[in-house]
Amino acid sequence: MKITLRDVLNIDYESAVEAIRQYVEKSIREAGAREVVMGLSGGVDSSVLLRLLTEIIGPEKIAVLIMPDTRVTPQEDTLDAIELAEKLGVKYYVVNIDSIVDSYSIVEFYSPNDKLAIGNLRARIRANLLYYYANKYKAIVAGASDRSEVLIGYFTKYGDGAADFYPLACLYKSQVRELGRRLGLPSKITEKPSAPRLWRDHTAESELGVPYEVIDVVLYAAFDRNIDPGEIPSVTSVDPGVVEKIIGLHRMSRHKRRGIIAPELPWLKQPIREL
Repeated sequence: MKITLRDVLNIDYESAVEAIRQYVEKSIREAGAREVVMGLSGGVDSSVLLRLLTEIIGPEKIAVLIMPDTRVTPQEDTLDAIELAEKLGVKYYVVNIDSIVDSYSIVEFYSPNDKLAIGNLRARIRANLLYYYANKYKAIVAGASDRSEVLIGYFTKYGDGAADFYPLACLYKSQVRELGRRLGLPSKITEKPSAPRLWRDHTAESELGVPYEVIDVVLYAAFDRNIDPGEIPSVTSVDPGVVEKIIGLHRMSRHKRRGIIAPELPWLKQPIREL
C-alpha cells in the first residue's frame, strides 16, 4: 500500500460542500448573527471560503475586511482580494494596518526588528478589527484556517486562528486548492503559493521547509488512515526526518487547538462543562 497526494485529493467534494453548508448554517443560527464577517487576503483559503459563503448564505449577508500592511503585503494580493470581492458582490472594506502596527511603538519594549513578534502582531490586529466589526454589527467571524494548518498549528494564536467558526477546517490545503478549481476560482488564486505575509517575502514553504503537498500526505496517513507515525515513511515514501518534523509540529501545537483548560480540583472533575 502506497499513499500519495492522489489519495488525499480523492474525496467526494459535493458531499464536503454539503457538510460545510450545514455547518455554516448551524453556526450562524446558533450565534443569532445577522451576517458573517471574514478577512480576505487574496490567498486560496480565504478566497475559497468567501466563494462558499456567497453560495450558502448569499453575498448580502457577508462583509469582508481586506487588511494589508503595505510594507509586507504584495499589491497583487490586495488587488486579487478586491477583484474577487467585487466579482462576488460582497461588501468589502480595505483597511491598511501600517499605522496600527506602528502605534505599538509607544510600548517601551517594542522593536521593529522583532520579525516574528511583529508578524504575529499583524495577525492579531486583523483579528481585533474583525471582532470590532462583529461586535458593532452583530456578525459572526468566519476563520479561513484549513485542516493542514490546524493540525500542525500553522496559524497565529488569537490572530488568524481567532474566529467563531472554521468552515474549511475539515479540508487539507491541497483539497482546498482542488475545491477552488472546481468552484471556478481563477488559477492566479488556486495556484498561488501559501503565504501568510506576516513579514516581507514570507511564504509557508520557506518557513516550514516542507511543501503542503508533502505535509498533507503525512497528515492524511496519520489522521485519516490511522497509520502509526513510525510506519508513515514506508507507506508514503516521505523521508523519516520530514515525517518526524511534521508530527513534531502537530504535537508542539496542541495548546493552539485547546479551549480553556482549568485546573482540576480534587472535588471538581469537570471544572467547566456545557449545560
